[in-house]
Amino acid sequence: NMLDFVFAVDDAVTWHMMNLLKNRSHYSFLKVFGPKQISTVQSYGAGIYYNTLVPCNGRIIKYGVISTDTLIDDLLHWKTLYVAGRLQKPVKILTQNENSKLQAALVSNLKSAVTAAFLMLPESFSEEDLYMQIAGLSYSGDFRMVIGEDRSKVQNIVKPNVTHFQKLYSNILQDCPQVVYKHHLGRLEASVIDKSPEGQFTQLMALPRTLQQKITSLVDPPGKNRDVEEILMQVAHDPDCGFVVHQGRPGSV
Repeated sequence: NMLDFVFAVDDAVTWHMMNLLKNRSHYSFLKVFGPKQISTVQSYGAGIYYNTLVPCNGRIIKYGVISTDTLIDDLLHWKTLYVAGRLQKPVKILTQNENSKLQAALVSNLKSAVTAAFLMLPESFSEEDLYMQIAGLSYSGDFRMVIGEDRSKVQNIVKPNVTHFQKLYSNILQDCPQVVYKHHLGRLEASVIDKSPEGQFTQLMALPRTLQQKITSLVDPPGKNRDVEEILMQVAHDPDCGFVVHQGRPGSV
């Protein structure tokens, strides 16, 4: 299996300039255009530039480079959910500087994942159901992939890593009024989500901005131009609220 690394860097041009000097062979033909052009290419799409099929210590790796500001924006607002989606699952953070904005954004991303999952789950669910729904947020495909028969892709992520999911989400679940989380046991004991329109509206209003906008564009007919709050209230009353949230997710990975 190929190891996947992501480097968040404050100055992409300088980083690529230094990396070209040390590891020029890692780059595609774009290396002939220099670090500024590589950084320009990096800014498109999800804002990440990948070098792939790189030999390293007897293994093959790939590594992506993303600017810290772009990463924070995706974590807070789910503009693409590309890197934010990966960071909703257990990963190994090798090193991290003292960036309080980044740290807050990492926590915000996890809270948003729990909120979105609550909206898509039934009133009562298991801890594994929650992690399955979170892990499925950033994957494309039929809604049934997570709540129905075709669950293998997400199960393969969650089942071997339940303890890692627990560690990642324990603090958030412990502070969450909708669930009973036994901290000394390290697991979710009971969960009954408020599925009233008022409860769902509160959760919808807490979703990342891009997801709210996507939901709005799905529900609001062209030309009406109602405000987001009004549309989310309509969605909160919809029996298919969870499906609407699922359909509104930003670009999947």
